[in-house]
Amino acid sequence: MSTTPLPLIGFVGFGAMASRMGANLVKAGYRIAAYTPSGKGGDGSTRFVASPHALAQEVDILIACVPDDEALGASLHGAQGALAGLKAGSMLINTSTVAPETTEALATQCKARGITLIDAPVAGSTPEAESGNLIVLAGGSPEDISHAQPLFDAIGRLTIHAGPIGSGAKLKLVINGIMGATLAVVAEGVTYGLAAGLDRTMLFDALDEVPVISPHHKRKLKAAKTGDFSPQFPARLMQKDMRLLMTDAARQTAPLPAMAAATQGLSLTRRRHPDQDYSALFAVMESLVANTP
Repeated sequence: MSTTPLPLIGFVGFGAMASRMGANLVKAGYRIAAYTPSGKGGDGSTRFVASPHALAQEVDILIACVPDDEALGASLHGAQGALAGLKAGSMLINTSTVAPETTEALATQCKARGITLIDAPVAGSTPEAESGNLIVLAGGSPEDISHAQPLFDAIGRLTIHAGPIGSGAKLKLVINGIMGATLAVVAEGVTYGLAAGLDRTMLFDALDEVPVISPHHKRKLKAAKTGDFSPQFPARLMQKDMRLLMTDAARQTAPLPAMAAATQGLSLTRRRHPDQDYSALFAVMESLVANTP
């Protein structure tokens, strides 16, 4: 007895996160193809297509996983953009972290073309993407999310229905804002400890033991202790997310003074270490007190 193959899924953007999500989809039995401007990504086993438009014409479900609003616009719009190639009745899942208003405008464009949109940024870095333990933050109708659930189950351990379209983007900014601001506080604690003369190794080891620091931030502490800032979440992307949060918070008249201060430190980190992990903020702060008399 023949079985119907699982849908062909296209990735617009196939970097560190998307390629790992794609590998888990393949393990679950899905077929995948991808587009990137360079025509490269992953381990070389994925078929690449020449344009977003050509990719969109082939697939049943298209996943956008690009760095920012500008990259999303470039890949979706125009004669060679994905929106022009997607068939009515197809689904677009945007896992990119973009401004809520960008998501809402995209929803209007998709509705006019008969395309289902789910905004589904993910919580987690490359280790979670590789192990299939991402948390999917989904915005859209319950029916649409139910249709996409088998795909989400292949890439993540949990799907949170955040609300209507745009809610996924907003929840992602809440989570990343807390993550970035908390790292800044931990880095300030380390800075004080070093300036006050505490032994560096003892300090990092002690903070690794206390329960007030999350497992995520303990992972960043370990990286800071050894000076290994290999990118799991590059500083340029974390600072971008903080900027999106600050912009929308101002629009909502939501006062976020601690997150605003953290954004300044992460902006300096992006300037000095744009492609290293955002935990390079520890190195930035440590450099300020390294030679203090």
